[in-house]
Amino acid sequence: MSDITAPSPVPEIRQITRADVTASLAKGWRDFLAAPMFGAFFGGFYVICGLILTWITLGTGQVYWLALAVFGFPILGPFTAVGLYEVSHRIENNDPLDWSEILGVIWRQKERQLPWISAIIIVIFLFWSFIGHMIFALFLGLSTMTNVTTSYEIYQTTNGILMLLVGTGVGAVLAGVTFAITVTGLPLLLDREIDFVTAMIVSFQSVLRNFWVMTLWGLFVSVTVFAAMVPLFLGLLVVLPVLGHATWHLYHATLD
Repeated sequence: MSDITAPSPVPEIRQITRADVTASLAKGWRDFLAAPMFGAFFGGFYVICGLILTWITLGTGQVYWLALAVFGFPILGPFTAVGLYEVSHRIENNDPLDWSEILGVIWRQKERQLPWISAIIIVIFLFWSFIGHMIFALFLGLSTMTNVTTSYEIYQTTNGILMLLVGTGVGAVLAGVTFAITVTGLPLLLDREIDFVTAMIVSFQSVLRNFWVMTLWGLFVSVTVFAAMVPLFLGLLVVLPVLGHATWHLYHATLD
C-alpha cells in the first residue's frame, strides 16, 4: 500500500449495480485461485477458532456460548479481510506475493488508523456478547442447561424460540451496522491516508447511496458465511478468502 503520509482527498461514491457485485465475486474467486495459500492462512484462523468453540460446547453443554460466537463471526470477520485486501492489491499491480511483505503491511497498520476502527468492531462484538447474555437471562434464566441434548430441548420451548428470534434480530442489527461502516471503510483505510471517522462515514454513505445493492451483498455474505460454518467450519477456508478478495474489488467499484 502507499507509504504517503499526506491526507488523501475524500473519495466520491459511485452508483453500483448487481453486475458490479457479480464482477467483484468473479475477481475474488480469481484472486483466491491465484493465491490459495494466503486464503487458507487467513481463513484457517477462523476455522480453528470455530473448532475450538465447538469442542468447548460439546464438553460443557453450554450451547449458548457457541451461538454467541457463531453470530459474532460476521462482526469480527473484517479482521480476516485485511491481509486478503493486500493480496488482491498486489495481484492487481502484478507485485510479488511475498509473505513477509504482506504480513509486514498488516503489522504496519498499527501506526495508522486501522486500530481505531478495529477497536470499534471489538466494542460492538463485546456489546453483542453482553446483550446476548442478557437476552438469554431474560428468556431462559431459570432453565437448566446441563448438556447439549437438553439445551436443544430448551430451545424448542416457547421461551427458547423467542430468545432465538430476539437474539437473531439484535445480532443482525449489530452485524448490519458493522457491515455499513466497514464494507468500504476498511479497504479505504488500507488503500489511502484517511482518518477512521471519515472512512466510516464514507462507508456508511456508500451503503445508503447503493442501499439495495449493498443490502443484497450483505445478505449474500451473511448467508454464505453461515452456510460455510455447517461442515465443521471448514467451508470458511474458501468462503472467507473469496469474500475478502471480492470486497476489495467492490470497494474499487464503489469509490472513485
